[in-house]
Amino acid sequence: MKFSVKSAAMSVLSVLVVAPALLTAGSASAQAVRGMTGSYLGGGATVGLGGEVGNNDANFGGNVQGRYALTQAPVSLRGAALITSDNVNLVPTVTYDLGVAPNTNVYLGGGYSFATDEGKTSALGNQNAAVLTAGVETAVQRNIALYSDVKVAIDGVSNSNKTPVSIQVGAAYRF
Repeated sequence: MKFSVKSAAMSVLSVLVVAPALLTAGSASAQAVRGMTGSYLGGGATVGLGGEVGNNDANFGGNVQGRYALTQAPVSLRGAALITSDNVNLVPTVTYDLGVAPNTNVYLGGGYSFATDEGKTSALGNQNAAVLTAGVETAVQRNIALYSDVKVAIDGVSNSNKTPVSIQVGAAYRF
């Protein structure tokens, strides 16, 4: 059985979306769950998979991520800088946020990845590309949040059918 980055990415996306719902399934209620509110700015680790150029199997690096929550809708404007030794991806996205537990959201959305040095390996391939994202975030204290997400670049590697996937985890200051 051959390892497929696409199937691994779909598995991770499925876990991110389904796990919080299963963990809170015991408290059935007709009331909507209020997830995490507010905005944040934080940083953490990044690993890029599947978009290798040359002999690299994975790109490890860091990330800086932010969320600006719109108050009138369950929508957030997000931005990420995915930093590896060879390149940086700047990734603005718009997401739909779903509260699945008190102070916890899952989110799905899309955006675009801008590679600052096209042609060089990055967490999301080697060229600018449309991006799909899914993640989970939770407030662990009044001003501290933890987040994890997966970003998939559509046509992120030039002259290839590879699909770059990056996984981020981090902590953030809420405001």
